[in-house]
Amino acid sequence: MDLRIDGKRALVLASSKGLGHGIAVALAREGVNVLLCGRSGERLDSNCNAINAEGRGRADWVWADLSDETFVETVSKAVTEKLGGIDILVNNSGGPTPGTAEDITAERLETYFFSMVARIISLTNTLLPSMKAQGWGRILTVASSGVIEPIPNLALSNTLRPALVGWSKTLASEVAAHGITVNMLLPGSIATDRLADLDAAAAKRSGKSLEDVSAERQQRIPVGRYGRIEEFAATAAFLCSEPASYVTGTMVRCDGGAAHSL
Repeated sequence: MDLRIDGKRALVLASSKGLGHGIAVALAREGVNVLLCGRSGERLDSNCNAINAEGRGRADWVWADLSDETFVETVSKAVTEKLGGIDILVNNSGGPTPGTAEDITAERLETYFFSMVARIISLTNTLLPSMKAQGWGRILTVASSGVIEPIPNLALSNTLRPALVGWSKTLASEVAAHGITVNMLLPGSIATDRLADLDAAAAKRSGKSLEDVSAERQQRIPVGRYGRIEEFAATAAFLCSEPASYVTGTMVRCDGGAAHSL
């Protein structure tokens, strides 16, 4: 399928590794010029060099930390200087450390609220006017399957990410007439460093081996395995495409059928 986004400009948050990096690569392979963003200049530079070596969409990067109060200013300035504008915004952030609901403190809640919710909303609002002016835009927010089925021992994530669901759905209705789609993509168990860390934490809590924990988790997934970053990224690329112009206000799961809810 021709996604018809060759020459578009995309900002992908938290793209030094994992799902964000995978999405940036997938978009660049469709001819999109991508701006990567994260906290590791070395990894970002390496990622951009690899993308540029393929010779499709061009890649550049900006160092920015979602926990920094200057994040929105830094990234929006880089969008203007390095991309010359924006067509596609992929909101993405790292998740908080595991823990129970009783582990949540007001201080931790406030800290992660800014990095996982507030600054994503603020950046989107900053970049929206140019999308409206050109009559075309794609806003995709990566969240978690925990927004539809809370994940045990990820209480802080289960608390904060659903806030983005209500925001995303509301925004979708407000900007649809401007040719802008707003969707959410929910990863299940995708083979990333984050998943490896969660498996390791589960193994430590249970006293089981890491191999046993991983095998048991994969057995609970209908397709019988962890997802690949490339599979998740391909789904993201479609949602950012021209053929997906009638898909908005939705939450799309990429979880191998793991969620039990309808």
